[in-house]
Amino acid sequence: MRICITGSSRGVGKAVALGFAAKGAHLTLIGRKSSAQAEVLEQIRSLDTNRAPEFIECDFSESLQVESAGALLAQQDAFDVVIHNAGIIERASVENCSLESWQRQIYINLTAPARLTQSVLPAMKQAGSGRILFVSSISAVLGSAQQGAYHAAKAGILGFMRCLAVELSDSGLMTMALLPGAIDTDMLQGSGYPPRMTPEDVFQTLQYYSTQAPLAHNGASVEMFGI
Repeated sequence: MRICITGSSRGVGKAVALGFAAKGAHLTLIGRKSSAQAEVLEQIRSLDTNRAPEFIECDFSESLQVESAGALLAQQDAFDVVIHNAGIIERASVENCSLESWQRQIYINLTAPARLTQSVLPAMKQAGSGRILFVSSISAVLGSAQQGAYHAAKAGILGFMRCLAVELSDSGLMTMALLPGAIDTDMLQGSGYPPRMTPEDVFQTLQYYSTQAPLAHNGASVEMFGI
């Protein structure tokens, strides 16, 4: 199984990458170079030296790098699963959110995954199978102070996914969005919310929609409020 994952250096993305690697998947990981990312890549290689992951360097805040990563993906064979996980949050009130912060959060959380989806679609549609999963957030449907840009982007990715689902009808492909609540990751710090789930909980859910859920789930948005 060939799986493409964005944002795999920590948190949910790390749990997803290591979880699928342990199950024998061939991985393409997209993200920035960092010591944390290098550690994840080494952990995956230690599982099977003959199945080293492909790594595409990409800063999701840089449009040219996103377009370059997309061009590389477009040259590859069809992926079985694409998981859009990369994301950021920069907390500020609506009144005080700068234009730069707004544009950065919208681009990383919404525009970049949309552009990369465009790149992988032709090969997946030709193959007649595959799943495109978006890690959105419960923030797509609930409001919180100091997170206006983040909420707008996560709601946007939900709308994008629903339109994509209509276009994928009867194609053999499916798409869905997962809306987790407070996950025990670095991103939760400063939110004021206690953790209600682990990255591994999110991985188990994504694994189901990646491999087991019937195509009838096309267009689904699945909320995870936590325990």
